[in-house]
Amino acid sequence: MAMLPIKGVHIVRSKGRDYVYAWRGGPRLTSEPGTEAFVQELAELRKGRVDGDKSKLRFLVRSYKASDDWKGLADKSRANWTPFIDKIDKRFGDLSILAFDRPLIRVSIRKWRDEMKHTPRQADMALQVLSRILSFGVAEGRLQNNACSGIPRIYSSNRADIIWLADDIEALSKVASREVMWAVRLAALTGLRKSDVLKLSWTHVLANSIEVRTGKSGERKTAIVPIYGELRALLNEIPRREGTSIAATTILVNTEGLPWKSGFNASFIRAKNRACIDKHFHDLRGTAATRMFLAGLTVREISEIFTWSEDQVERLINVYVKKDELLRDRIRRIDEASGRIDRTILSLG
Repeated sequence: MAMLPIKGVHIVRSKGRDYVYAWRGGPRLTSEPGTEAFVQELAELRKGRVDGDKSKLRFLVRSYKASDDWKGLADKSRANWTPFIDKIDKRFGDLSILAFDRPLIRVSIRKWRDEMKHTPRQADMALQVLSRILSFGVAEGRLQNNACSGIPRIYSSNRADIIWLADDIEALSKVASREVMWAVRLAALTGLRKSDVLKLSWTHVLANSIEVRTGKSGERKTAIVPIYGELRALLNEIPRREGTSIAATTILVNTEGLPWKSGFNASFIRAKNRACIDKHFHDLRGTAATRMFLAGLTVREISEIFTWSEDQVERLINVYVKKDELLRDRIRRIDEASGRIDRTILSLG
């Protein structure tokens, strides 16, 4: 290989091969010299060298991406957050970390968030990622406070009062395949997220419980769902396949007998649209929580099963169960007081 006409690039020849380094003692480049990928890789590596100032937010961003907190996120979360981390690095990377302990930085953060308000969910996601990085800075002793705390979200979507009713599931069953319905019914009986339901294996089914590490937690938390009568009946209804392969041990499969992948979303959405149901698969979790509470489980027990906070469960129960209880109690008191009120009015006349 001929010497590359790029200042600072270091080439080492070893055992008949040439190895290219971003600089003497620096990292080795893996892209083919002369290609666009090579130029981009070199620029990125040198940018990291130039921006190594530990007083800048860029250093905190990169420290976060090397932390256990980042590594502990689910793969999907990391993929979703990476574009926002790049936006944060571009907008705030050159600022001093200490600037984020000054009150006026909140104005800059809100202005940055509002530049994305035409896509509210994206704007809120950007704010969430920045908040996580600043929280990491607080934990590392680099910041006193998280400047994102108290900045309101833009997007508002309250699905706390949406669950699947028995009539909804019945309507869906008339237009959906049995494979889709097995997934829907399993979610409504266990409260597991879609990703966890679809990855369930028969090895997760024990004598008295289904135990699976949840993807949302980066597999750090384990959902333990008791196998009660209706759930056991459903598991007995779903055929088991012979063999030890993933296709054989996965509980839910498509019509071709293979584990569901991206095709499940299309099949589910097509079926619910045909059934004229405006509810999400995620809403089945509320259905499961409501059923369990009505069956006598406590808020604490439900939160342990779902790996939710007790506050989340309490809010859901307040909407679906306690609201009706409160209304019935108010109706009873008004009815009981009706005669007394009438007599009082007559006596006043």
